[in-house]
Amino acid sequence: MKVLFATSEAAPFIKTGGLGDVCGALPKALAEEGVDARVILPLYTCIDHTLKTQMKFLGSFDVSISWRKTYCGVFTATVGKVIYYFIDNEQYYSRPNVYGEYDDSERFAFFSKAVLDMLNMVDFFPDIIHINDWQTSLLPVYLNAFYRSDSRYASIKTVLSIHNIEFQGKYNPIILGSIFGLDINYRSLLLYDGDINLLKGGIEAADMVTTVSKTYADEILSPEFSFGLHNILHPRKYKLRGVVNGIDTTVFNPATDPHIARNYTYETIRFKSFNKKQLQKEMALEQSNDIPVIGMVTRLASQKGIDLLCEVMNELSGLPMQLIALGTGESHYESFFYSWEHSCRDKVRGYIGFSAEMAQKIYAGADLFLMPSKMEPCGLSQMIAMRYGTIPIVHATGGLKDTVEAFNPVTKTGNGITFQSYNAYDMLDAVKRAIDLFHNKPMWRALRKNAMSGDFSWKKPAQEYIEIYQQLL
Repeated sequence: MKVLFATSEAAPFIKTGGLGDVCGALPKALAEEGVDARVILPLYTCIDHTLKTQMKFLGSFDVSISWRKTYCGVFTATVGKVIYYFIDNEQYYSRPNVYGEYDDSERFAFFSKAVLDMLNMVDFFPDIIHINDWQTSLLPVYLNAFYRSDSRYASIKTVLSIHNIEFQGKYNPIILGSIFGLDINYRSLLLYDGDINLLKGGIEAADMVTTVSKTYADEILSPEFSFGLHNILHPRKYKLRGVVNGIDTTVFNPATDPHIARNYTYETIRFKSFNKKQLQKEMALEQSNDIPVIGMVTRLASQKGIDLLCEVMNELSGLPMQLIALGTGESHYESFFYSWEHSCRDKVRGYIGFSAEMAQKIYAGADLFLMPSKMEPCGLSQMIAMRYGTIPIVHATGGLKDTVEAFNPVTKTGNGITFQSYNAYDMLDAVKRAIDLFHNKPMWRALRKNAMSGDFSWKKPAQEYIEIYQQLL
């Protein structure tokens, strides 16, 4: 089976969030199962130069869209068993940012068309093209519009994965022909609520639609979670599937992680305390194993539940704990953490910015990990935290609900602490329960063992995707 992932980002080359993690790890897991899995993404200038030196130039061709005929170069590199292709065009990708450019519509339309044209150049015609989010949602539209008459493209199936339905690629309908090169016959396919909506077009045109957790697949059928697309998804729920993401367990491994103070496993969990004290020291907090440390690694946005922390800041400040948050985002939330740290120097630290190394130190050094997200399509941080023996406190939504089971002190089952309603005082109660469990050492040992015993690898999700591909074929 041959599968090509078309994506706007993929680790280790470029990553701005969970999409990059997934498109870096899932193809690798599929390759381990015998799938010929390859990945194609834009050749951004912000890709690290060391990684670029591994790339080989394959050739070039022109991509025709509407009135434009545009240069396209193709590079390749191999990581493990996975072949990567890179679409080169400096006009579109020599930018400081991956997203947020004035011409994103044109940049990703070009990419979607270039992917299909490239197949002929490299002589690789996959059974499945797996597209991701709105940036590549034009690809199945173009495939059906321009390529199906060629026998080499005729049997290709498409799978669209929605990583976050909030981001849909909405544009003025006037650019249907001039930018996307599509005639009026495709207006109804792409038009929704007065805009061209690329994700909507992808949902209609793709053969299968997946989301990154089973609960999220159900949630996006409702107005509360769909950002307006429930009316499109409901009639097509027959082709909607939820597959819970995994994490790269070779990267996120406390036994080998080079960024943490002391490596450990569950059998040597006592060494985790070295990481805790080092984290406390680096953050200029009291170094004590008896004070529970709550970690957060998050985007500072309303979706991530930061509003709940703002509402009960004073109550949280009075609890016997330390809180260390790493993240960047909306300026008023950044200001909130600056202010909170200033007023609670003895127990709160807000690390505004992002550092992959600091994130690993928090996963390894914290006792608890807070994720009060209003909505969370899947979430990776809660799984990474459990891998490091750090117990998640989560709002039971989306992938958080699918991966974190509330600890039952009677049966000693469950791997975390949950709260059901999106409410600041329910979250506060969950934090208090977590602190109580931390001080109940027999229960705490059982809970931490459950968390570290979970299988959060990509093996099971990869098998589920293979079943989806086989069903289509």
